[in-house]
Amino acid sequence: MFTNKEKFKASFAEKLMTLCGKDLLEATNLEKYQALASLLMEHINRQWLKTNQEYTENGDKQIYYFCIEFLLGRMLGSNLLNMGIKDLCEEALAELGINFAALQGEEPDAGLGNGGLGRLAACYLDSMASLHLPGHGCGIRYDYGLFEQKIIDGYQVELPDDWLKHGNPWEVRRDDRTVEVKFGGKVCTENQDGKTVYRLEDYDAVKAVPYDMPMIGFKNHTVNTLRLWKAEPARSDFDFNAFNRGEYLKATDYKNSVAAISRVLYPNDNFEAGQILRLKQEYFFASAGVQSIVNRHKRKFGSVHNLAEKVAIHINDTHPALVIPELMRLLIDEEGLFWEEAWQITTRTMSYTNHTVLPEALEKWPIDMFKKLLPRIFILVHEINERFCACMWDQYPGEWQRIRDVAITADGFVHMAHLAIAGSHSVNGVAELHTKILEKETMHKFYDFSPHKFNNKTNGITHRRWLLLANPDLARLVTSTIGHTWVHCPSELENLHKFAEDPSFQEQFAAIKQKNKEKLAKWLQDNYVVKIDPHSIFDIQIKRIHAYKRQTLNVLHIMHLYNRLKENPNLDVTPRTFIFGGKAAPGYYDAKKTIKLINTLAEVVNRDPDIRDKIKVVFAENYNVSFAELLIPAADVSEQIPTASKEACGTGNMKFMLNGAVTIGTLDGGNIEISKAVGDENIIIFGLNAREVINFYRHGGYSSWEVIHNDVRVKTVLEQLVNGFFPVVREEFRNFYEAFRHYDEFFVLRDFASYVDAQKQVQEKYRDKAKWFSMCVHNVASSGLFSSDRTFSEYALEIWNVKPNIIGEALPVFSPESLFVAGRYPEMPYVQH
Repeated sequence: MFTNKEKFKASFAEKLMTLCGKDLLEATNLEKYQALASLLMEHINRQWLKTNQEYTENGDKQIYYFCIEFLLGRMLGSNLLNMGIKDLCEEALAELGINFAALQGEEPDAGLGNGGLGRLAACYLDSMASLHLPGHGCGIRYDYGLFEQKIIDGYQVELPDDWLKHGNPWEVRRDDRTVEVKFGGKVCTENQDGKTVYRLEDYDAVKAVPYDMPMIGFKNHTVNTLRLWKAEPARSDFDFNAFNRGEYLKATDYKNSVAAISRVLYPNDNFEAGQILRLKQEYFFASAGVQSIVNRHKRKFGSVHNLAEKVAIHINDTHPALVIPELMRLLIDEEGLFWEEAWQITTRTMSYTNHTVLPEALEKWPIDMFKKLLPRIFILVHEINERFCACMWDQYPGEWQRIRDVAITADGFVHMAHLAIAGSHSVNGVAELHTKILEKETMHKFYDFSPHKFNNKTNGITHRRWLLLANPDLARLVTSTIGHTWVHCPSELENLHKFAEDPSFQEQFAAIKQKNKEKLAKWLQDNYVVKIDPHSIFDIQIKRIHAYKRQTLNVLHIMHLYNRLKENPNLDVTPRTFIFGGKAAPGYYDAKKTIKLINTLAEVVNRDPDIRDKIKVVFAENYNVSFAELLIPAADVSEQIPTASKEACGTGNMKFMLNGAVTIGTLDGGNIEISKAVGDENIIIFGLNAREVINFYRHGGYSSWEVIHNDVRVKTVLEQLVNGFFPVVREEFRNFYEAFRHYDEFFVLRDFASYVDAQKQVQEKYRDKAKWFSMCVHNVASSGLFSSDRTFSEYALEIWNVKPNIIGEALPVFSPESLFVAGRYPEMPYVQH
């Protein structure tokens, strides 16, 4: 490791010369970035190898975290931070005349994830390594990310996210760990010594080639692995006979069909071909990952009988649920185990996190499609279903509807959430409310049958990336005020509560927030040619565009505020800047229309001189992790406004909180726990609660007509959607107009009045600067509870029974062996080394 700047500078110049054949004056920023990454990887690889050797020698139980996406963000800054040499590196580069930010700007965000699910997985990998926990991620190495979002004439346009066009210096291809994944074919059986033996014939084979990325623990010598699988042809990829017949496209059909498996994150599944490709992706990485795990286990132990004692496989959402029948296939078909032992090993090995209560997000696949693509796996799923339903029948004889409701194969579909629950020993929700809804509503029949399986693990974020890296000035202020132990033990942030009303601390905090706002305002002006008042309230809603997340509620309020200013330009309104960001799924019509609505509103508001720049609206395109690191430290107000009972948890709310923004939100998901942590006086809550929403649903919803006719503000903004108020054809936004009038599924109008009142509270509280910054500081001080270190420690201790493996001389870290009391931190000792 580099001990001084001079050694670093000499090594960097040498690496640049050997890698690019150029010196510092000739090399481009891209070449300098690649040389720096290559130099760091040399040092990472040594510790990576040592970590894996320790795991193998010790025979520790290991965690394998399966997720279809990992939203890592840029790795350069994060790796330098965790290696403990970020400041040294930046200073050394500056002495060489190199701008570190410019080098970092050459690194694309890895196109491996989209939203909260992927970012959560990335935070968990960071915490896993930082807590010395032996474990790894497993996913797909996509050639292209979801898409690069461009806004053209207000509409979202999707372009390829070619994040690998210059390669990925943070990965290592492992050809020696390649496995084969089989699709299609026919299942043949034969009887051997009284046992039915299954064999798959005439199948299409695909090579799964692993690319490993190091996941570096924070200053602790632990380097875990994110293994990503790439699909490649298992046989000659060129049909010479077809080519000679003039069938030129057919000659490469096989190659193209294989490449498609790991081509793009979330292919559009609105049509059958897209559904087949999505199912192929899910089985591809499930099969490859489980084969790799079993192969490694056998190399170490020579037998699979102790697999559950040495391996924990976690299913993050339903996408990896096929790890269950795949492990059964390996244990029965390859290892010769009987069903009972194979099932016991499988269920003891598997655990499952549910991330949604939305019916459309609970995956299911047509049986005919599933059976044709995965014939052997379907036989296993069918048998799992038969045995599971038989157990249900024993407990609930004659209750046909109950059994049908929990069946894995029913009504022509394979239900993936049902498979994940049946095949796991643990099922957790991701916030207290979400878990209660699973237990009492969505999955209550599973809960009634196996209540011991269900538990809660409230999501968390890595405070190191989202404060130390994203907001270094605030991190330095925190450290200078309460010491540095919060970095390793985030509950120590609670010591900031005593400074919340301190004028000197507030002044320093306010100066940092203002600096972050000015930085963002300049960036927005440079990129969107919109002049932002950096002293205005920065009100930010950044998340996936979806009806239940209710960007439309935010829009209707801005329209209402604009109407008030048009009526009275002298209205006493604190200037506000409303910033939106997020992507809509390519096939999600209403979400894409929401983006058009936001941009059209921005065009109206930002160009109107009558309102005297008192409000501005910006939709920032191509929202990603790197952009979030710019936006979140600058936020005054964090918009967390989903329909109560719909948002499982959310983690954006935690990132904003950690950076001193005040939440305006509904009592849903993680907002409830944030509210408990900070106190009612430091958060702004509005709208229906989950119980009220669920009761409305049970009785067919509510009358939006009643709201429209009794609230002139609502009637006005709705009419403006279709009466020519916007500079577009009048039918452009009729879908919203009709939906709100006839069936306001997500209670946008019902919560409108309460939301307007809450926004008035924002203005009133913001004007009292001492009160406002007290609220901000209390939010930072309470955010330690929402560290992913806490969450992942709970997983390790309570679900997987995995303990830390200390690699070398490490700094003190939060101990995963500490227990938790009522969801709060106790006094926690450090792990001493």
